[in-house]
Amino acid sequence: MIIRRLSGRIGMLQLIFFVPMIVIVMVMVLVNSIGTNEYGMARDERIVVSTTTSLYDTGLWEVIEDKFEDKYGVQLDVISGGTGKALELGRRGDVDLVTVHDVDREEEFVNSGYGLKRHEFAYNSFLIVGPESDPALIENLSAEDAFRRIALMGKDGEVVFVSRGDESGTHSREKDIWRGLGYDNFYEADWYVEAGAGMGTTLMLAEEKGAYTVSDIGTFVAFEDQLDLVRLVDKGDNLRNIYTAIAVNPNIDPEINGYGSRILIEFLLSEAIQSTIKEYRITGSLDQLFLPIETYEND
Repeated sequence: MIIRRLSGRIGMLQLIFFVPMIVIVMVMVLVNSIGTNEYGMARDERIVVSTTTSLYDTGLWEVIEDKFEDKYGVQLDVISGGTGKALELGRRGDVDLVTVHDVDREEEFVNSGYGLKRHEFAYNSFLIVGPESDPALIENLSAEDAFRRIALMGKDGEVVFVSRGDESGTHSREKDIWRGLGYDNFYEADWYVEAGAGMGTTLMLAEEKGAYTVSDIGTFVAFEDQLDLVRLVDKGDNLRNIYTAIAVNPNIDPEINGYGSRILIEFLLSEAIQSTIKEYRITGSLDQLFLPIETYEND
């Protein structure tokens, strides 16, 4: 009798303890299912991206952002700046993903442990633009010959060159060309002006001074209606401009969204978004601003 009463009491204690636990677990499962989507991403989750201005100012990132948020139901925050700024935000762990266009600094970023891997997803070209009168006579020259003539006539006070001067990918490419020609102190020349600003501002300053400058084709097309500057040089391997996505190493900061970055990279490389990149145009322009990376080797 005593044993029966004790076993009955234990049964009741078990019910009192385990029933609430079962209810709690069921509630947690329900909440979790409501709070995540079919891709396993929390609905209040967000992915922070630092990107170069040329992808942002042309409006391409806005299109990609809308498509991504519609598909995954996850907020995508995009911070625009030059490549130097984008990589610095990555080094500090302030963003989850960087999209930039400077191969040397990208490889340094990865090799130093700040980024996981380079993923090329689009490309276009740089241009050398200048006044329609083209006082340095650079039209259709190679980039190297064009720079030589600008430097030669700049010394005579006949032309001015405006640089972004902001450690962006465009600025890095321009500096590479100058240094490749042996102009190590080009930035000290009187004819060389540093804007210290983004591409749009640099183009407007070149317009004001009737000067030459280097621009990515996308931003130039976006500002073309506001400019009298024209395209003068647009061919050559050293004017190729490749855009790369790099996930920031989650070991830098536990709050970095590594899973979200991986999903976003897969999205950028997907057939649908590669098609979006290929077809993207600025309203009123027929110029193709970006090309999908799959066509790079055949171009």
